[in-house]
Amino acid sequence: FGSRQGATGVAPSPSTTAMDYSELEGVNGLRTSWNIWPASKLDATRIVVPIGCMYTPLKQADNLQLVEYEPVVCRSRDCGAVLNPYCTVDFKAKVWNCPFCMQRNAFPPAYAANITEQMLPAELMPQSTTMEYIIPQVQVSPPVFLFVVDTAMIEQELDQLKDTLQQALSMMPQNAMVGLITFGNMAYVHELGFPDLPKSYAFRGTKEVTAQQVSYQLGFAVKNDPRGNAASTGSKRFLLPIGECEFALNSILDDLQKDPWHVAQEQRAGRCTGVALSVAVGLLETTFAQCSARVMLMVSGPCTVGPGQVVGTQLEETIRSHLDLQKDYKNARYTKPALKYYTGIASRAVMAGHAIDIFACSLDQVGLHEMKVCVDRTGGYMVMSDSFSMHVFKDSFKKLFELDAYGYLKMGFNCKLEVHTSREFKCQGAVGGLTSLHRKGPSAADSEIGEAGTCAWSIGALDHSTTLAFYFEVNQASSGNPQGRQAYLQYLTHYQHASGRKRLRVTTTSYRYAEANVQDVGPSFDQEAAAVLMARYAVAKTENEEPLDVLRWVDRMLIRLVSRFADYRKDDTNSFHLSPEFSIYPQFIYHLRRSNFLQTFNASPDETAYYRTAILRENVMNSLVMIQPALLEYGFDEGPPKPVLLDVASLKPNVILLLDSFFHVVVWRGETIQAWADAGYQEKPEYANFRDLLAAPAEDARAILQERFPVPKFIQTNAGGSQARFLTNKVNPSSTHNSTQGAYGSDQGAVVITDDVSLKVFMEHLIRLAVQS
Repeated sequence: FGSRQGATGVAPSPSTTAMDYSELEGVNGLRTSWNIWPASKLDATRIVVPIGCMYTPLKQADNLQLVEYEPVVCRSRDCGAVLNPYCTVDFKAKVWNCPFCMQRNAFPPAYAANITEQMLPAELMPQSTTMEYIIPQVQVSPPVFLFVVDTAMIEQELDQLKDTLQQALSMMPQNAMVGLITFGNMAYVHELGFPDLPKSYAFRGTKEVTAQQVSYQLGFAVKNDPRGNAASTGSKRFLLPIGECEFALNSILDDLQKDPWHVAQEQRAGRCTGVALSVAVGLLETTFAQCSARVMLMVSGPCTVGPGQVVGTQLEETIRSHLDLQKDYKNARYTKPALKYYTGIASRAVMAGHAIDIFACSLDQVGLHEMKVCVDRTGGYMVMSDSFSMHVFKDSFKKLFELDAYGYLKMGFNCKLEVHTSREFKCQGAVGGLTSLHRKGPSAADSEIGEAGTCAWSIGALDHSTTLAFYFEVNQASSGNPQGRQAYLQYLTHYQHASGRKRLRVTTTSYRYAEANVQDVGPSFDQEAAAVLMARYAVAKTENEEPLDVLRWVDRMLIRLVSRFADYRKDDTNSFHLSPEFSIYPQFIYHLRRSNFLQTFNASPDETAYYRTAILRENVMNSLVMIQPALLEYGFDEGPPKPVLLDVASLKPNVILLLDSFFHVVVWRGETIQAWADAGYQEKPEYANFRDLLAAPAEDARAILQERFPVPKFIQTNAGGSQARFLTNKVNPSSTHNSTQGAYGSDQGAVVITDDVSLKVFMEHLIRLAVQS
């Protein structure tokens, strides 16, 4: 309990007029597309962009209240909301009103004895809109990491992978439990309990295995034993705390050889990824169901053997491309059975509360398109690189095991997230690394977006940046809202902390309903959050619809929004004006249309799967960098580097540019700068300022590489260099080989050879379509 002068028990709703949305995100981990909500269902359809919320459940906030006692929960049968600052309190009767179901609840005796208007419990303090409860007297097992390692690769790659694994083991907390499965043509589960006599259990790579078969073969289960007591003791041979098995595991890794199975000429190596993943999930299902656990798959090529196969063993048969999938060509015949198989594995992992991570390092595709469902439904990580020797894999993998200030891993496990809404609106669904628990409560809407038809979801694992998108609909027919009526929204995140304690994060927020006029909603538009919510919605639609249809839908939504909120006279393009709240939104949509999330041209199905999975888990700012990369210019002018337009006009000969597209960090040098560098001017003492200019972007790039997960690929290039394509394919082609302006040899920046329309042409078309009657 704490004292507060003039307490009323109700937190004021934040003013949306002078609000910095990113600052608000720092408090509650929330960004909303509209911060004043339409008052009726009809008005909600008129604002075009759905009411949505980007929520980071484990957001690190400076003022987070952490308490160790049970939360006070509403007693209503269909509610279950937790006491929060928006509850109204009757101090005389010692009761509180739930804003979600209007139930009157008596305070527990400990609260009732002390509560007054001046002495409030922490939950009712206005600043406690986000609280975290450590549930007392509940202990869970330490986190389990089951490494599933592909050995059907060249020796140099395997050595690099073994080295990274051994470094990661030395970083992990001593009580974390680990296990090892290796696979090539067959899958092997390694015993760690007896270092003197290494032993492994083999599973045939061509045969599908169930969790029950895994437990019998590993000697866990005794027939007709309903308690499954053998599982807990048997697991100690395969899954042990690092403190007890580090030597044994390092010895096994040291001795690990390339898969000895013979590979004939003109054939691919045998690789039973599907069976190995099934064995791993089966092992954890039997031993650590509903505990903190991750399966970490490291793979260097496609599955060619058994269930989950994505390509044949003959090298003359190419792995499927987007065109093969669209036309249903012969080499796409494995895709549907593989998708069905991996969906089954994902469902088993969800039921057990575990996450599946995939680290794919190969120059060719490995089957991420088919295996993506395992990551998307369990909240796991996906990292894609060219090789296990590259910093993209090595640094990303080690970053996972970094510890916080208290010595715990920076992740939560086996999460269950619930949403509670007040009566006037409902949740349409969620898009992100989660799976519906099919709990149809009063907060679930009939219309669906993403994982829908529920007000509770399962997430295998979370970290401090995992962000989920929730979509809502106003469900009242008329706008007859009493003046000042608020919408109330609460998120409850139950998860297992790496310390072995169960925790509950409660975030409650409130939004004001607009008056009858829809235009009142306009000034509360958060265009950054709205662009990301629309991007996630579009990516979710690509699962069931053709990319071209999704692009047309994105275009229609943009035209409708602009024609609704812009100021113009009918059929007069010169009168068009867009207010600052909406001015950058069309630009975000322009870059979204060109991005790898919606365009499959010049990308493999695996690359598309990787990019789409990444945008489904990142926060607003990181997602915006993916959609519209950031471009910084370094020149001889004094002062820090300046942000410049993502436009071909910025590619000048006398500057250095730093492009951050989230997946790639590119340092690009203009022709003049590169010529001076080739001439060695930076070596001469009188050109120290030039040496500093060359060093500055590299330092800034290093800072980005150190803080981001997954670690982006670093590219150093120059004008005309082969890798300059990573920059030129992102910039707005305002000057192309077709345009008369910006001819070759001019100082107006570079020329891009492309048939893409420029942002200027895109905006002209948008304005013309928006103003037409």
